[in-house]
Amino acid sequence: MSNVFSADFAGRNISLKADYVAAQADGAMLVSYGDTVVLVTAVSLKSIREGVDFLPLTVDYQEMTFAAGKIPGGFFKREGRPNEREILTSRIIDRSIRPLFPKGYYSETQLIASVLSMDKENDSVVTAMLGASAALHVSNIPFKGPIAGVRIGLIDGQLVCNPASDKIEQSEINIFMVGRKVAPGKSGRDYDVELVMMEGDSKEVAESVIIDAIKFGLEAVRPLIDLQDKMREVIGKPKRQSAEVIKDEELTARVKSEALAGLQEGYRMPRKLERYGKLGEVRERVIKSIGGDDSALCKKVAGIIEALENDILRSMIINEKKRIDGRTSTEIRPISSEVGILPRTHGSALFNRGETQALAVVTLGTSSDEQRIDFIGGEERRAFMLHYNFPPYSVGEAKGQRSPGRREIGHGALARKALISLLPPAETFPYTIRIVSEILSSNGSSSMATVCGGTLSLMDAGVPIKDFVAGIAMGLLKEGDDVVILSDILGDEDHAGDMDFKVCGTEKGVTALQMDIKIDGLTEDILRKALDQAREGRVFIIGKMRETISAPRSDISLYAPRITTVKVKEDQVRNVIGSGGKNIRQIISETGVTIDVEDDGTVTIASADAEAAARAVAMVKWLTEEAEIGKIYQGTVKKIVDFGAFVEILPGTEGLLHISQIAKERIAKVTDVLQEGDEVAVKVLEIDKSGKIRLSRKDALSADNK
Repeated sequence: MSNVFSADFAGRNISLKADYVAAQADGAMLVSYGDTVVLVTAVSLKSIREGVDFLPLTVDYQEMTFAAGKIPGGFFKREGRPNEREILTSRIIDRSIRPLFPKGYYSETQLIASVLSMDKENDSVVTAMLGASAALHVSNIPFKGPIAGVRIGLIDGQLVCNPASDKIEQSEINIFMVGRKVAPGKSGRDYDVELVMMEGDSKEVAESVIIDAIKFGLEAVRPLIDLQDKMREVIGKPKRQSAEVIKDEELTARVKSEALAGLQEGYRMPRKLERYGKLGEVRERVIKSIGGDDSALCKKVAGIIEALENDILRSMIINEKKRIDGRTSTEIRPISSEVGILPRTHGSALFNRGETQALAVVTLGTSSDEQRIDFIGGEERRAFMLHYNFPPYSVGEAKGQRSPGRREIGHGALARKALISLLPPAETFPYTIRIVSEILSSNGSSSMATVCGGTLSLMDAGVPIKDFVAGIAMGLLKEGDDVVILSDILGDEDHAGDMDFKVCGTEKGVTALQMDIKIDGLTEDILRKALDQAREGRVFIIGKMRETISAPRSDISLYAPRITTVKVKEDQVRNVIGSGGKNIRQIISETGVTIDVEDDGTVTIASADAEAAARAVAMVKWLTEEAEIGKIYQGTVKKIVDFGAFVEILPGTEGLLHISQIAKERIAKVTDVLQEGDEVAVKVLEIDKSGKIRLSRKDALSADNK
């Protein structure tokens, strides 16, 4: 017998149904939000693989096409590799739940969220996040929940909880955030809700608006947290006991005595490879000295060294107020950049920040180059793409090149969100734009370097982007009441820190952000300070970028296609295309242009040859020209009848040349003067309401004689 629990969420009912399906999973939840239904299952193995000293967690969100009444495309007609939306949603759930498993819990764990039904109003990401938390919360899997997600919009100046998909495009912000129940703090309420994860984009909104949105969202998820707690009281299973991490004080002391001095020396080396070389030498020496041939002991020693490294780094920053490279907490690493470094690309930029280096390259194309993505909610056509690549040499590694992983796709999506709202509208710049960011060297903030390099490459390509966009990665270290917020964090600071907060935007406001929190106690004051500090860093970076290029170039590259847009009436599209595509093929054949015709009558002509493009435009206009009264046309006799001839004066446009209008003198038969196929000059005398055209040859002859 199933158990159903429901609550009101953003003015709509949301329900959790347990003990209904997937009974062999440790936790299974069927979540319904309107007509959106998601099944989330959680399974964690009882045994632990030998030698595993981490949590092997896998999260897979999948959208079944039958959920929207569709059959998959392609030859196999079944769901294949995950699309971008599925990958990004899997990452969001993973990043939210991963920090909430206890230390020492190493059982292989898998969550699968399957969208079984989807409407266009209720967010499946919100639904899947609730299902993931609820499935873990009521199961016997140890989990420091519950958590819940919500999407926040800002429409007509009002913050909105879970706006429908057709409304989110009108919104000034689109932020998905996850809140977690924690013990009561300063609020004095039964419990507080703190931020766990946040990701989204906005249209240059102020930092204060972001703070208001976070507060609004955290308050909004309370009904979902209460719902899960109520559910656990009724059907919750006793939690497994995770292996207690017992510190070996004697071994720890021995490792510390042998490794501490060398590790401290390493963390005072500002350059990454030198530092990693020193740290690696210390690790290898101490592990061999203490562990010998005992692999289990060697693994313990390695774990103690890693913890010791974190302690050294955190102590340096919090107690000594020193960072690895000698910077203050607010200082940005040295920045330099160049544009136009690749002569045949349409735009290029090389952005350097410390030891992080990104090469961003722009390619301009036509509407036929748009990316078409088939989601179950409908097809999306993207005229702007941003692809992020992270080759192994960027971190000094040598391993096989593979297709982009979830991290690469996630970083590319964040950078795309940061830039898209600043791009010119298609009406004024009808190009498909692709940016590829190749990370050539990485030591933290490579996704933010992609944002900066992407902006510079767009300007180098002559894309009239509205403003400079920069990104910065912020970090946090918190020990009791001691709080240090770090600007422009290094990879080591990210690993040892308590927060990874990426903020992108212009000098006016925020355009995209992403935050992952690893600790409790993130207050509004800390958030506000982090955002303000990020803004100061962002403005500084933009100032450095302006020194390289002050504005978008006045023209696009010589090697980029020149695009001309011609608007014709919708009923004239067939004239441009022609029977079986005859006309459009002729234009392409004679001019060498690329031409795209939309159903709404938009004709896009692209060519690097301006003269060829002009000829193509003239041909399109000739094909779609409409007859004008009083104008003389060189027409072709198409058909002869007793009372006159039908003459084609424009492609697909014919008029009647009455026998009385053929010649100045009276003629007995039409064929005395004209034959089918003859070229003849005619003047338009009249166009009636039904569109019928009356022509005159004799008036055209009289006009020629003047």
